[in-house]
Amino acid sequence: MAAAPLLVFDFDGVLVDGMAEYWWSAHQAALRLDPGLSLPEAAPPGFSLLRPRIHKGWEMVLMAAELGRPGFDPLAAAADYDRAMPAALASRGWPADQLQEALEAVRRTAIAEEPEAWLALHRFYPGVPDRLRGLASEGADWAVLTTKGGAFAARLLAAAGLTPWALYGHEQGSKPEVLLQLRSQGRPLWFVEDRRPTLELVRATPGLEEVRCYLASWGYLAPGDGEGLAVERIRWLTPAAFAAPLAAWP
Repeated sequence: MAAAPLLVFDFDGVLVDGMAEYWWSAHQAALRLDPGLSLPEAAPPGFSLLRPRIHKGWEMVLMAAELGRPGFDPLAAAADYDRAMPAALASRGWPADQLQEALEAVRRTAIAEEPEAWLALHRFYPGVPDRLRGLASEGADWAVLTTKGGAFAARLLAAAGLTPWALYGHEQGSKPEVLLQLRSQGRPLWFVEDRRPTLELVRATPGLEEVRCYLASWGYLAPGDGEGLAVERIRWLTPAAFAAPLAAWP
């Protein structure tokens, strides 16, 4: 009998929709760094447009600050994000680690002072908690691999009564690095992510050729992300497929 897979889930955009929290924390962190910024309380459309391109938390803070800059065009930035993001970083002169620390400081304060309000800014996608609990009946373990700080993801999972086999935050390294560590155990790995460039990076990483990669159809996808997946050996995962027994997954 084939060994049951270890399912590795990205967190934001796969398990949890935290768009309201992303904006709240990112714009608060940006204001700490530049109190002169003029930013709305609710996420502007430009932030939702940029979110599929954002890879790490500190980038959210940078893009929030950019959205307060007169003349900033989020559509153009999203279309050429790999150039727009480093240009904005150089222009503002903020090191990435300073941006990341500002973001995490905002979250730490919120959890310490208003934990229920902070938790309420997130929601698990429909059916996700029950499906994760049901994996045990199929003999499968599940882990979380996120670019969010591990402590913040752990707090959200605990609030939902969920206990993963393992949890890896950005502190543990890049996603390919963590997957290589897990692959060394010899277990089949299935990786579910909503950011296509991350899956393409995994597919291109030596040693990860056998990892089964899934793009979550319900996540923060950019236009065209669901096209041509077979060429990249990436599988399309719909909510219906996610809810089905593992043996029926694509």
